[in-house]
Amino acid sequence: MRSIWNGAISFGLVSIPIKLVNATESHSISFRQIHTEDGGRIRYRKFCELEDREVTQGEIGKGYEDADGTIIPITEEDLSSLPLPTAKTIEIVAFVPADRIDPLQMDAAYYLQAGGAPAAKPYTLLREALKRSNKVAIAKFALRGRERLGMLRVVGEAIAMHGLLWPDEVRAPEGLAPDSHVTVRDQELDLADALMDTLGEVDLEDLHDEYREAVEEVIAAKAAGEAPPQAPEPATGGKVLDLMAALESSVRAARESRGEEAEHAEVKSLPQRKTARAAPKQTGGKKSTSTAKKTAAKKTTAAKKSTAKSGQGQGQGQDQGQGATKKAASKSTAKKTTAKKSASRKRTA
Repeated sequence: MRSIWNGAISFGLVSIPIKLVNATESHSISFRQIHTEDGGRIRYRKFCELEDREVTQGEIGKGYEDADGTIIPITEEDLSSLPLPTAKTIEIVAFVPADRIDPLQMDAAYYLQAGGAPAAKPYTLLREALKRSNKVAIAKFALRGRERLGMLRVVGEAIAMHGLLWPDEVRAPEGLAPDSHVTVRDQELDLADALMDTLGEVDLEDLHDEYREAVEEVIAAKAAGEAPPQAPEPATGGKVLDLMAALESSVRAARESRGEEAEHAEVKSLPQRKTARAAPKQTGGKKSTSTAKKTAAKKTTAAKKSTAKSGQGQGQGQDQGQGATKKAASKSTAKKTTAKKSASRKRTA
């Protein structure tokens, strides 16, 4: 990798020669400006306002515009001879825990490469000291015409440096939070926690730039004279009014995407609003209910009549039986009386 800056790390009285190398690279697709009518390239030409002619890159330098419009030329020699100890040195000023650094301050990232064999021993010493202390080094350095703040940390077996914004370059988030007082219920927090647990962690190596891939597909299709792929229709969902329902749906969808059963992701239906229009009368339902009632009443009446008849039949049978018994008893008594009279007559004769 090509170095973009050569200097040294100042670690107390220890000086470590290093080379600064970009730690990141951009894979973004670059476009050219063209004339839409004929596809011709649009180019910017640099003209001198005083001579009204185009100038080459070698003729272009730097200048500072004063408040009254006066241009003050600044050469590279002027910048290289600045009275700063950080002009060619990364000066370590402190060691702090990594969580003391606000991620909002993070800027470009660089690798620090040891500058030759003499730098191997002090480079390794600084790297191992950072490892054992579990801290990061805060440093000041000058790059591209300005002094910057940096954070040194260990990445693998190398030392990396993150450019940091100065604290006064980070804006305060004033007026961005909701003004009104919002209360979050425990149930909503529980569902948010469940959603976070369901989504879980991700291996950053698995993430990729889908936008760049889609642009490459469009370019390849148009280069081949084919129609570019069409974007899928966005899902048209109703406006979610219930935060609980939205969270539960999110938990369920996340679990289904991972092949898990959504045991606790039950979506509660929203309460329906009352409207001025009355609900349509269910004629069929009332008829069926009335018919059922009439049928039940008929069955009850028939049962009562049947019971009454059976009771009357039993009563008549009992009366008939009792009458026959009485008749038989009276006949028997009459016979006994006749027999007694006959016997009495015989004795008298």
